[in-house]
Amino acid sequence: MDRYNDELIELAKDIWGYAEIKWKEYKSVEAQKEILKKHGFKINENLANLPTAFSAEYGDSDGATIGFLGEFDALSGLSQVEDLAERKEKVKGECGHGCGHHLLGAASIGAALKLKDYIVENNLNGKVVYFGCPAEEGGSGKAFMAKAGCFDDLDIAITWHPFNGNAVLTGSLQANKQVYVRFKGKGAHAAGAPHLGRSALDGLELVNIGVQFLREHMQDFERIHYSIIDPGSASPNVVQPYAEGIYLLRSKDTEHVNRLYERFAKIVEGAGLMTETEPEIIFDKACSNVIPNSVIEEELYKAFLEEGPMEFTDEEIEYAKQFRDTFPEENIESETTIGFSEDKNAELDYLKENILYDKILDYKHSDGIMMGSSDVGDCSNVVPTSQIITACYAIGTAGHSWQEVAQGKSSIAMKGMIKSSDVMARAAISFIENPELIEKAREEFIKIRGEKFISPIPDGSKPRMD
Repeated sequence: MDRYNDELIELAKDIWGYAEIKWKEYKSVEAQKEILKKHGFKINENLANLPTAFSAEYGDSDGATIGFLGEFDALSGLSQVEDLAERKEKVKGECGHGCGHHLLGAASIGAALKLKDYIVENNLNGKVVYFGCPAEEGGSGKAFMAKAGCFDDLDIAITWHPFNGNAVLTGSLQANKQVYVRFKGKGAHAAGAPHLGRSALDGLELVNIGVQFLREHMQDFERIHYSIIDPGSASPNVVQPYAEGIYLLRSKDTEHVNRLYERFAKIVEGAGLMTETEPEIIFDKACSNVIPNSVIEEELYKAFLEEGPMEFTDEEIEYAKQFRDTFPEENIESETTIGFSEDKNAELDYLKENILYDKILDYKHSDGIMMGSSDVGDCSNVVPTSQIITACYAIGTAGHSWQEVAQGKSSIAMKGMIKSSDVMARAAISFIENPELIEKAREEFIKIRGEKFISPIPDGSKPRMD
């Protein structure tokens, strides 16, 4: 399985350098297409009418069709000099890969290439499909792709995510809904004629106050986040005639998100009444909760054990320690693997004693809900889907941080990326060789989801790409 590793590492480092924001990942997409075409994959472009969504397929549909999901978008404001254990922007104000998506797509391509070789060398029937999925960060590209039917022909889907530990990711993630809230008011001189003005910014601030009071009456698995993206103007002596914010609502599934949204919409309406301004809510994006699948998870765990964990050199441990020294103890206590571990105290002790994660966490299926969302959820509502995590950063590295960006081109990150591609490919081989496993995975999937996928995206909605 080593023949593609150099290409994958070069690809991941190139995408780290491109660091393109959601819906604008043009260079990253072209780099991925190039390597896939080079190795005989057929490219299908503009999936779901999204310019940076594509698929690459190889083989025939007489056997199982296995999909691998890839991502490649970066985060705004996280440009960082590589390998430097202090905050320093590489390019002021630009983006950075603070969630490891430069690794994510490259490893999934690696798994697709390795599975393709196995099918060819053993003269087997089957199809391999890699999906290039844009805008996971704040755009939910897979949700739009799922609604358009892009994943409908798959038998199973497999993916992964860079993390600080090695484990099979089990349980669910939250569904969410993101909207823009705009207020239209009346401008006026704030001192000379305040009675003539109707402040749009007051309306937006009252929404935020209403949300704060709502938090006491939400369920434990629910969250609301916001940002004021346009306060109207920078002049304090103006009654602001316009203001806009963006709000992200999360709950355990789409039904509960919609219930929370109805309460939120009443707050917006009330803020408009109190300020005599005109509120408007504009849908941006949504994604479904993740449906876990124990059948695929078990095969991933078997493959993980067969491949074994990564081995790290003394130099890599010393490198990682530089970053570990920049984290508070709280980061270690918040590591994802603690939540998956049956003996949480023992896992915490391990995390405190080690700089890099050099074991595979014991697997046990869970139906619990993790706080956070992923548009992988929409794929998992269409086809049985599972994923793993591998250690690509120092223990304690926070997601969406400059420290994660800085470590993104390291040999540690590349080892985690290559390991994930090998594990995913090995697990996929078991489904090609044992089609009865696909039927078992499908039965479990239908039992949990029901007979029909209902997309959280309203008909006719398009992503905001500006």
